Amino acid sequence: MTIELVNEFTPTLKESDHPYLNGAWTPNYKEFNADNMEVIGTIPTDVSGVYLRNTENQIHEPIGRFHPFDGDGMIHSVNVKEGKVSYRNRFVRTKAFQAEQESNQSLWAGLMEHPSKSTRPGWGAQEALKDSSSTDVVVHAGKALSTFYQSAEGYRLDPVTLEQHGTEGWVPIDGISAHPKVDLATGELLFFNYSKHAPYMHYGVVDSDNKLKHYTPIPLPGPRLPHDMAFTKNYSILNDMPLFWSEELLERDMHVVDFHPEMRSRFAIIPRYGNSEDIQWFEADPTYVLHWTNAYEEGDEVVLDGYYQECPKPGRHESAPPGLERMMAYLSQGLMKPRLHRWRFNLKTGQTVEQRLDDRTLEFGTINPLYNGIKYRYIYNAIPTPDYFTFDGLLKYDLDTGETQEYRFGDQRFGSEASFAPRTNCQHEDDGYLVSIVTDLKENRSEFIMVDAAKVDDGPVCRVILPHRICSGVHATWASANELHASDN
Repeated sequence: MTIELVNEFTPTLKESDHPYLNGAWTPNYKEFNADNMEVIGTIPTDVSGVYLRNTENQIHEPIGRFHPFDGDGMIHSVNVKEGKVSYRNRFVRTKAFQAEQESNQSLWAGLMEHPSKSTRPGWGAQEALKDSSSTDVVVHAGKALSTFYQSAEGYRLDPVTLEQHGTEGWVPIDGISAHPKVDLATGELLFFNYSKHAPYMHYGVVDSDNKLKHYTPIPLPGPRLPHDMAFTKNYSILNDMPLFWSEELLERDMHVVDFHPEMRSRFAIIPRYGNSEDIQWFEADPTYVLHWTNAYEEGDEVVLDGYYQECPKPGRHESAPPGLERMMAYLSQGLMKPRLHRWRFNLKTGQTVEQRLDDRTLEFGTINPLYNGIKYRYIYNAIPTPDYFTFDGLLKYDLDTGETQEYRFGDQRFGSEASFAPRTNCQHEDDGYLVSIVTDLKENRSEFIMVDAAKVDDGPVCRVILPHRICSGVHATWASANELHASDN
């Protein structure tokens, strides 16, 4: 193994028993370059590209109570080429990261504290948060784009070397939210944002040359908390869910989420380059959805799949440390009970038909990205740890037959969102690999794994031992070699 320590940051974080500053969520402070790492199994030679994972890593003692989404973004890059793997990891040098490094302390209070505790103006729909750029990462126009879920600036990096290229120049004043979507068929990036001022949401399209092509308001009744979007060949799908900040507490600048079961879920279906007058609104049962898996057109219908939460307001996490009961409940998939679900929106009749696809608790699904926006068959779901924000395994779901395949990571081994890496010259939908990073608490290490998507039950074809144990984190992406050389004007 060839390891180069590139940078090391000195934390001011005090030791604590906080469940999201320990275990699988222990922060990282070192940046590495690594090659020739130990391999268990054989690295495939029929796939080429890069796997990117975004993680949250708190460096400084927080102002008040800590939420794991407050940590600074760190991108982990695993480059797969000709049967070899190389690794890099870097903090995202956001403006907030640089300011806190210069001050050697936290300057912004997090999600669980009142905005007045922040010492400087901030970002996001709450308007006083640190832009940690730690939520998602995609590859568009040849560069990686990291994002912050409450709408912020967006940062560009080289997907292989992680060289920093600063903020996106086209980002609107209200920012971009998780999760922007890349349409590989056109090279376009679709995005949305949200805020506390009318019209409360916007939607936009960035061309394959990384220039803003379209931007339009999506008027909502008030401030909302949309987290994800979906798209088809001709439409984009945005949402207005009945889980949002308490209006009464918002008047006191307190951002407390509440569920409103008397309200319906609403879906905005807009032509890709449409404006607000072109939106067709649909209603459905009240719920909240963190993530969609895919959408496509079928006759007069738009079909949308995602994770319907049976309990969007989970109450308190009974085993949480004092003061963290609510926070840990909203991170517990076992309490929120997301179920694989389908919505059908008839564009002619205006009717919505819903269908439960599976009764298991699943989330963070991924698909073959070549099938984004078109009819597909397979969803590769993450199996949540019941009471902790990690994942215990992967479950392949066949939408045609309902059959499943499953791989469990093992005792005290936790993964995050897997990505689909199509084989070179991919011939069919499950012709590729599921790629992810698994943290092994027993061995005190992390591994990059590759699982044959057609044979998920068989487990990894290879496990690459990384130079350090990484923080669990959330979202990830795969970009094939051709995407790494896309135009970047």
